[in-house]
This record gives sequence, C-alpha cells and structure tokens, in this order.
Amino acid sequence: MDSFTAVERELRAAAPHLLVDVVTEALRERCGAVSVVLRMADYAVTSLQVVEAVPLTTPPVPVHDSPQGRAFGAQEPFLERAGGGGLVVVHLPVTIRGDRMGTLSVSIPRDRYDEAVLPGLVHICEALGHEILVAERDTDLYLLARRATRLTLAAEVQWQLLPGRSLDRPEFSLGAHLEPAYAIFGDNYDWTVSADTLTLTVTNGWGTGIDAALLTSLATNALRNARRAGVGLADQAYLADQAVHAQYRGEAYVDVLLMRFDLATGDVEVVDAGSPRLWRMRGRTVEQVCFEAQLPLGMFEDTHYTSEHFQVLPGDRLLFGSDGVYDTRSAGGEPYGEKALARSMSSTRFLPPSQVPRAVLRELAAYRSDVPLADDALVVCLDWAGRG
Repeated sequence: MDSFTAVERELRAAAPHLLVDVVTEALRERCGAVSVVLRMADYAVTSLQVVEAVPLTTPPVPVHDSPQGRAFGAQEPFLERAGGGGLVVVHLPVTIRGDRMGTLSVSIPRDRYDEAVLPGLVHICEALGHEILVAERDTDLYLLARRATRLTLAAEVQWQLLPGRSLDRPEFSLGAHLEPAYAIFGDNYDWTVSADTLTLTVTNGWGTGIDAALLTSLATNALRNARRAGVGLADQAYLADQAVHAQYRGEAYVDVLLMRFDLATGDVEVVDAGSPRLWRMRGRTVEQVCFEAQLPLGMFEDTHYTSEHFQVLPGDRLLFGSDGVYDTRSAGGEPYGEKALARSMSSTRFLPPSQVPRAVLRELAAYRSDVPLADDALVVCLDWAGRG
C-alpha cells in the first residue's frame, strides 16, 4: 500500500493532462500492467468514453451490459478474464465523495495478478478522481471525454453550474439527473454541505434555450452569493428575487424550492417559491409533501418570503421533480402525474440515490413513447440517514 500511496504524490505533481500517463507508468512498474484505460461517463450516463487526445477515437462502451458498466453501476471492482491473451482485466469505479465519474480498466498478466493488489488499485482510483476534479480547472481533456455529442450552448452553461451528479455523506446520500442531457436550458439543482447543514435548491427557469440558461445562472449565483453572505434562508430568496427582478423587470422569473437540512436533528427549513415539487417515501408509503406556495423569484419587485419547517426521519427517501417530469404527457395526451411518479418511486426503492433519477427518467421516457420532452426534466433523490 505504501507503494501505491507514492502514486498519489506523483499524481499531485503531474501536469493536468498527464494523469493517465502517470497512473499507467506506476502500474506498469508495480504490477506489470500492460494497459490502463480511463473512461468517463457521458452527460446522459449511457456510455463510458475513453479519455484520449482526440475524443471519441475509441468507440465508447455502454453503461449497461458491459464489464466497465458493471463496475460503474455496482461501484466495486469487476474482474474480467481476457480470453487468449493471458490477461486479467480489472475494471474499477472512479468515484469521489459519491460522485460517479467513470472507470479505470487495468490489464495485468495472469501470472502477475494477485488479489492483494486490489486495495492499492482502489486507492489509486480515489486519488485519480480527486486529481481529475482539480485538473478540470486547467484542461478540457476530461470534460471532452464526457460528451457523446455536442452540447447546446444553454446546456454548456447549465452543466458548468451543477455541483456534481451525486454526493455521499454519513447523514445522507444525494443523486440528480437532467434530461435532455445535451440540450437542457432552464432546470438546475445546487447543493452545499457544512459541518451542520445541507442546503439544497431545485430550480426551474422560465423560457427556453440560452435565455433560460442565463436566467437560471443569474438566480443560482444570486442564491449562492446570499448564502455565502450568511443570511437566513428566507432572506436568500428575497435577495435572489431582487437580483432577478432588477435584471428582467418581471418579464422572466424562476421557480425555486430552497431547503436547509439540519444534519443533527433532521429539521428542514423550506422556502417554496414556485413549481418544483417534493415526494416522500416513508416505509412503503409515498406521498407528496406540500408547502405554502409563494411567488417565483423575480416576478414582482420587493417580494418577501417566509420559511416553514418539516421533519425527515432516518430511512426517508425524498424525490424532487421539476414540472417537466409531472407534466410530461403520453402519446394519448395523459400527464405523467403523481400516481405514476409514486409507482416509479416504489419500483426504484432498492436502488441507491445516485441511480434513482436516471431510472425514473427512463420510466418517464417509456411513458411518453415517441413524444419528445416539451420541457426539461429534472429529478433529485435524497436518502436520509441522520446522525447517531
């Protein structure tokens, strides 16, 4: 393990675009690896794509029904015995704080492979995930490997706003997904965690295309600015409302569900300023959690907001959805609605939160059949464990 810890130091000293080269050379020396391939999950989380100088030179592999996908989905190493080549291929998840980034595939001669090497490989993948997050500030290499096709400009703006796709802490697990992944424009989510609180916002921006993306970007950054100034939740909504109204004078607005969770007690403070909705699964019971509806951010000048509270208990699952989910219609014109969403929550109850949003949106796609999405569809899932 000390040998693999040294690789972590080498990664920290490496140029941002050379991380895979450092890992390849290190594993060649330590366990005789003949090949090391890093793949990143694409924005739609349907394929795993090789990180290489010219993107998409190597065909991607599917997240479902591939050895790499098994490691990615199960979040544990998967061993593949390569036929005829005398190799063992170890596929490992690259994940940081619960955010599933991709996989690392290491090919090792069978006579050099020993299961004792697995903890070291897992350690390297953790270090690699950390360094990729840092490297993305200075290189596009890893971001380019995430796109199976070109992003719209609006989607480019939105993905740069997002904190990640999932997050794990002892008190909770979070997962989120947006569709259409390559052409989103107004929906957004944001989260931040301190020693004692989780703040979560689910946003549905008015309009379409780049106009909606710019509006949501303004609202998200206004909320962050107010939060970082240390003001209360209701005042965060008030200040963001002022910022949006000052720019758009009521001609555009943003629906936001703003929540702050006390990690010790499970008390949740809420400001409901628009259409994002919340469902709770407690045991086998699924029900919508309703709040006092208040005006969207930016609709009128000098709107004042009030907060309210509810309680989450260990074992609770919360599901947040934008109106692009519950307003989606089937080929016959029937809205997806609350009953279908409740069934979807029940059918996905054994999946971890990181996989639930994508699974719900797959069911939504099957429901609408060939009917295209008329609006963004956003799903956020939170499992609450609490402390103690």
